[in-house]
Amino acid sequence: MTTLEETLPPAVERGAAAAWLPALLLLFVGSGCAALIYEVVWFQLLQLSIGSSAVSLGVLLGIYMGGMCLGSLLLPRYVSPIPHPLRVYAYLELGIGAFGILVLYAVPILGGIYTAWAGTGTTSLILRALVASICLLPPTLLMGGTLPVVARGVEATPNGVSWLGFFYGGNLVGAVAGSLLAGFYLLRTYDMPTATFAAVALNVAVALIALFVAGRVEHRPAPIVSAAAVRRDNGLVYVAIALSGMTALGAEVVWTRLLSLLFGATTYTFSLILAVFLAGLGIGSSLGSAIARRFARSRVPLGVCQLMLCAAIAWAAHTTSTSMPYWPINPSLGKSPVYQFDLDLLRAVWVVLPAAILWGASFPLAIGAAAREGEDAGRLVGGIYAANTVGAIVGAIVTSLVLVASIGSQHAQQVLIAVSALSGLLMLTTAGKLGTLPLITTVLAGAAAGLLIQTVPPLPGILVAYGRYAASWVGINEIIYAGEGVTASVAVSRTPAGVLNYHNAGKVQASSEPQDMRLQRMLGHLTTLVPERPQRVLVIGCGAGVTAGAVSVDPQVKGETIAEIEPLVPQVVSKYFSDYNFNVVNNPKVNVHLDDARHYLLTTKDKFDAITSDPLDPWVRGAATLYTREFFEVAKQHLNPGGVVTLFVQLYESNDAAVKSEVATFLDAFPGGMVFANTSNGLGYDLVLLGQVNPKPIDVDRVQARLTDPANAAVANSLAQIGIHSAVDLFGNYAGRSSDMQGWLKDAQLNRDRNLRLQFLAGLGLNLYQSDAIYRNMIKESQYPEGLFTGSASTLGSLRAAVGQTLGK
Repeated sequence: MTTLEETLPPAVERGAAAAWLPALLLLFVGSGCAALIYEVVWFQLLQLSIGSSAVSLGVLLGIYMGGMCLGSLLLPRYVSPIPHPLRVYAYLELGIGAFGILVLYAVPILGGIYTAWAGTGTTSLILRALVASICLLPPTLLMGGTLPVVARGVEATPNGVSWLGFFYGGNLVGAVAGSLLAGFYLLRTYDMPTATFAAVALNVAVALIALFVAGRVEHRPAPIVSAAAVRRDNGLVYVAIALSGMTALGAEVVWTRLLSLLFGATTYTFSLILAVFLAGLGIGSSLGSAIARRFARSRVPLGVCQLMLCAAIAWAAHTTSTSMPYWPINPSLGKSPVYQFDLDLLRAVWVVLPAAILWGASFPLAIGAAAREGEDAGRLVGGIYAANTVGAIVGAIVTSLVLVASIGSQHAQQVLIAVSALSGLLMLTTAGKLGTLPLITTVLAGAAAGLLIQTVPPLPGILVAYGRYAASWVGINEIIYAGEGVTASVAVSRTPAGVLNYHNAGKVQASSEPQDMRLQRMLGHLTTLVPERPQRVLVIGCGAGVTAGAVSVDPQVKGETIAEIEPLVPQVVSKYFSDYNFNVVNNPKVNVHLDDARHYLLTTKDKFDAITSDPLDPWVRGAATLYTREFFEVAKQHLNPGGVVTLFVQLYESNDAAVKSEVATFLDAFPGGMVFANTSNGLGYDLVLLGQVNPKPIDVDRVQARLTDPANAAVANSLAQIGIHSAVDLFGNYAGRSSDMQGWLKDAQLNRDRNLRLQFLAGLGLNLYQSDAIYRNMIKESQYPEGLFTGSASTLGSLRAAVGQTLGK
């Protein structure tokens, strides 16, 4: 058996066997990789049950990071320092892997219980927190304890403390790999179970390596003096590192929102930004470790680092608002998504990396400032880590739920600069006796931070409106409104011709353009004209309100519910689009329910006669949950007999694989479903899918009778405004059904809860404009649908001619 003393050179403390340092670093790389895979999978998995609203995400993040915090505090206190740290570490990794498998299978069960009992308001929030706690706290407690446990292999000396920073950096390197591996490969190619088992395999490998090393390096616990003997006035160090964590996660929230506008809010974008952020933390941790070794027990490096963050945050604010949106970049020119990812990666590095390096360096610098000879290194690291994590939880939740929505990203970043300055000044002014020169320097640094706050620019409306195409639209349309909500940023623009555009996720989502009005009115009116008694209707997604407005003017509709995730949207469209949406938000029979639609349907007991879905683009992260096979099944369960579901499917800014996935998944859920086309100047533009709970032929004459009834004049007028003057005109947009599209759909990938395949497929097509080519391929085998429509011979003859024109046959 080799002892630690026998393997260590003089410069390295006991417990950090030099010959095994590469292996120890490898352990943390593997552990960090597995942890990020779990994080991505668990968040995606839990959102399917408890929702993806800002409140739900806040609950998930708070509990996930809270578990890490508790683990870092509790394990060093309740696990003896006598056992070999690497053996304890191995058992923790095996426990994480076991819980990883358990969470995978427990979430659907607990989610089902939650949705059966969930109410509204406080009750719903408590139940969400309970489900997330049951699933996330056990494994995250173990995750949080890994670094403090291994820290017991070194002494709380300058060299020992520096090695802890390197281990932390290795963990972050693994986290970068896990973020990219999960976002770009495991979930894109496979599914959540496969990703989970890949992470479990990493846990097992890490545990085996740790046990192997533990069997060859003897652990002799370093003598630890009592906590009272080493405790000094380190409270402000914990405050400073907590404030550092607060600004780090707060800034990540803001920058992720802004960069998502610039890159497109795809799942790939979030993986790239997270990877760059983690990479910066890893680089900074390594640099901070080297500095901590040289400036042992000094608060000055931590203070300087925090003050430098003021400049780094100001740099990012300037770059994202006054520089990068105007770079002459046209994403549609790229030949491959790979080139766009390369560009986005470089831009993320340009914005995020400087500050991330400084935040990463702050962690080992804080450990170095607080460390005292003879202190339990596990408790030291656990305390610093916990303080940093508590700050991170507060920063993420307060920034996302309060600051951005109430004061905007400009002022939120100003607050973050002020907090960083406070953290830095706390360290510098308590570092010891200040001479005249250090005192003057500290005062000047505080003044400089104040000046930097004034330099943070406002968020440009052109970025909110046009996102990644902002530079192309400068000076063309007037931005008459731009605002930031809890979950999204919204804008309204007006063209010189007076056309209004509604913007969300950095692009036009709806407008008063003829082709867009035609789609939105078609979607709404098909929803209420096909069922015989459409008294209660659910509209998924408010948008500009045109679809919801079309539903509301049908006199048979007695109650309409709009499920909208962003509270800002109804406020905006009620002001700017009321002339186009029949003032639907203020209609007394309309109820706007603020929640994501999936969570609403899973938890409501209400039944509907029709449901229409007009969500954000499927490449927007989270939107794919509204296109899954399981979600369509939930929708069917909330329909009354004879009920109808309609769904908007875009062909522009998409690709063949994504559209196939949407159509195939819908038709798998509704085998008798049909596709209606909305063309623009004869070219494919977008689609409406229609499915029935109890499929039966559509009586065209019955629909025509409704349109000619004076009681339905508002419906007839609404359709006439988009060039549809009869039931034949409406149903003449038929473009096919499942039997027509078997050849086209043969390689389609169904979008299911376990894989959310659509968000990965669609994320590769957001910069493409292939709508007509997709449409032509789709209708290649389509024919007039015998038996799908009924009516008089003359009506069906006219309909056959209209369908032939739509199909070009």
